[in-house]
Amino acid sequence: MKPAFVFGTRPEIIKLAPVIRAFEERDVKPILIHTGQHYDYEMSKIFLEELELDAIDYHLEVGSGTQAEQTGIAMIKIEKVLMKERPDVTLVQGDTNTVLAGALASVKLKIPVAHVEAGLRSFDRTMPEEINRILADHASEVLFAPTNEAKKNLENEGIREGVYVVGNTIVDAVLQNAEIAERKSKILEKLGLKPKKYIVVTVHRAENTDSKENLEKLVEILEALPIKAIYPMHPRTKNRLKEFGLWERIKKIGNLIITPPLGYLDFLKLQKNARIVMTDSGGVQEESIILNVPCLTLRYNTERPETIKAGGNILVGLEKDRALHYVNKLLNDEDFYKKMASAENPFGDGKAGERIVRILLELYKNGKLRVRSSRFI
Repeated sequence: MKPAFVFGTRPEIIKLAPVIRAFEERDVKPILIHTGQHYDYEMSKIFLEELELDAIDYHLEVGSGTQAEQTGIAMIKIEKVLMKERPDVTLVQGDTNTVLAGALASVKLKIPVAHVEAGLRSFDRTMPEEINRILADHASEVLFAPTNEAKKNLENEGIREGVYVVGNTIVDAVLQNAEIAERKSKILEKLGLKPKKYIVVTVHRAENTDSKENLEKLVEILEALPIKAIYPMHPRTKNRLKEFGLWERIKKIGNLIITPPLGYLDFLKLQKNARIVMTDSGGVQEESIILNVPCLTLRYNTERPETIKAGGNILVGLEKDRALHYVNKLLNDEDFYKKMASAENPFGDGKAGERIVRILLELYKNGKLRVRSSRFI
């Protein structure tokens, strides 16, 4: 069997790593295709080495651009690789432009697509990620849903064949790497931090960073935090802050430490030892509940509703009063803090990668890994 993995961002690599490892443990060598949607080649190389994965086979250098430019260029470049390699299946993960490009390029070549983390829905079609995940699901032959709720979302859209509930590979990744991070990373010492005495902040989504009004609301929240906060900031967000005249203001916040994007092991250790996480990232919401760290999500909806139902995550949007209410409650109300910190992880037992590979190998062995003329045949 010849699987191809198409990814373009660090969260995708993190979540696909357990699947790649599970293939390699069965002596199946996957093709690794990096579109370069977010990170340059050197950063990606270091990141893969950190996760102890093989080198990238193809780096496509798609880079940034508008939604259409990024997706279109990625499709063209992915198609050329797929035509050359002719894999038996293309695996994509999540909801990025890379995922949509990989799914469309593959299915048009009659190469079956397996979508890892299928069925997530925020029910907000103004988000590019929502469109990407919906279209990727409908282009896929094999859909690996992380939860029963995700499976129900697919059923509601008429997708009932080829769906498997396997858990979320983020659990595999966190469990595999948290211990390594605790042992190897020196990030707390480097930043002068003590466990449970700081907040981790991550904000990168377009709806928060491409709007001056929303970025200003974020700065107001950060200015009012009563505890030290660490913000590993993507260069794009930094550029937006400068563009909107907010960079000098955010730099003056006395208890805020802004760092460049961190390696995965450093970020995992930082996250694990935080008192609170404030984020607009779906993956960070998941990691937080796995690590038993209360999460406040700086959005008005989430495609990870399971984290809210479990009690480990609260939507606060960019409302300063609401965000600070819960920050203070988590700092000062120990019972409330313990309740959120002990919320049960809803994403599985950490064996999703093994299940995914076992299912794909079984489908391949039985001649069922193919693009069908209809889902109902």
